Amino acid sequence: MQSVPQQKSLVVGLGVSGRAIARHLTRLKQPFIMADTREYPPGLEAFRAELPGVEVHCGDLADLDFDAIDEVVLSPGVAPDTRGLEKMANRTCATTGGPSIIGEIALFSRACQVPVAAITGSNAKSTVTTLLGDMARDAGVKVAVGGNLGTPALDLLHSHPDAELFVLELSSFQLETTPLLGATTAAFLNLSDDHLDRHGNMQRYRLAKQAIFQGASHALVNADDSQTWPLQAVPTLERFTTQPPGEGEWGVAVHQAQDWLMHGEQPLIPCRSLRIRGRHNQANALAALAMGTYLGLPRDSMLETLKHFPGLPHRGEWVADLDGVAWINDSKGTNVGATLAAIEGLGPTLSGRLILLAGGVGKGADFTPLAEPLARYAREAVLFGRDASLIQAALGTQVPVMRCDDLDAAMQRAQVIAQPGDVVLLSPACASLDQFANYEARGELFRRWVMSRVRGQE
Repeated sequence: MQSVPQQKSLVVGLGVSGRAIARHLTRLKQPFIMADTREYPPGLEAFRAELPGVEVHCGDLADLDFDAIDEVVLSPGVAPDTRGLEKMANRTCATTGGPSIIGEIALFSRACQVPVAAITGSNAKSTVTTLLGDMARDAGVKVAVGGNLGTPALDLLHSHPDAELFVLELSSFQLETTPLLGATTAAFLNLSDDHLDRHGNMQRYRLAKQAIFQGASHALVNADDSQTWPLQAVPTLERFTTQPPGEGEWGVAVHQAQDWLMHGEQPLIPCRSLRIRGRHNQANALAALAMGTYLGLPRDSMLETLKHFPGLPHRGEWVADLDGVAWINDSKGTNVGATLAAIEGLGPTLSGRLILLAGGVGKGADFTPLAEPLARYAREAVLFGRDASLIQAALGTQVPVMRCDDLDAAMQRAQVIAQPGDVVLLSPACASLDQFANYEARGELFRRWVMSRVRGQE
């Protein structure tokens, strides 16, 4: 059994976050050893070159002598119940008096001295994180944006020493090892089936997400999803909805004969002024506005940012309008839940019909939940890729279907049948690996195809 010198932390995981943890502890001059459960983890030699004085253990954690470990810091990809860690599960850290197993965000919260806006949810957290960061930046705030999105939180501390605000996207994996976040404002956007292979069931998944409210001053939750509501008291609680809002809520209502984003009875901006489309993106906009308002960002500035925000690449991204038809790239929609959110978000806002482009590697998913909303909103489902036949079988006779060999043919079909007011939505509900290197390559093909037609009209 390998022994460990006294008073060393153990960092587990040689991924991006694990390396950020190691750099942070090195800057603090806090002794630690590195571990990874894989015998030959990727990046091992690069890590040794970057931090040559750090001892590294590769393989079963049970081979370590945990008697000398004061605290274990986990990368998000490492589950707290990983074999070997049971030796630390019921211990208290002698240095902090808190849990002996924590994660990167717990280290961040110890070190951070400025306000933090934290966002979690099964879907849309990247969009809200980026939008709120843009709002803060446009308002003149020195903001650092990252976490589960982009730069790890601990690296942000080092790269942005003058930051006045941190805006962090946080996953359930990060939150389950964060005993006290202490965010200034914390948002839980939505909850749907995901990561059950890690958490075991929806209750444990929800509880992991709920950690975002620990020590928060302000909580923002989804009025239409009670699973997002905090299980503990929070000093200030606000809600957003895609329905007409109640007093103090953020919502969507008819004003001057069109849909507007609202704060209570106060109209904010017409929904048609937004570049991001659909009810789900209206909810994202409301969440960013609510958090920005609590942080003291000027409303006029936030609304101006919102007018120009195109969405994130491959995540409900408006690409262009062609002959009165909007083309939207949601290639990141690699599962049924994501595609369902896109359909149900766009459907109620359409003056025409929806043309869905879907297909690829279905990963054994059940596609039947797509049938009912497509029956309500779709002109046609244009299917391509390996599992197109499975999607067609799940849709049955409720939705007109056209099968195509590939995405290029599917886009050609969509252009032929589209009418003014329609939306062509690439949201495949499948992985891309039958015909593409990744979902980004799939979305790039969609974008290039659409923009070539736009240029052809110029």
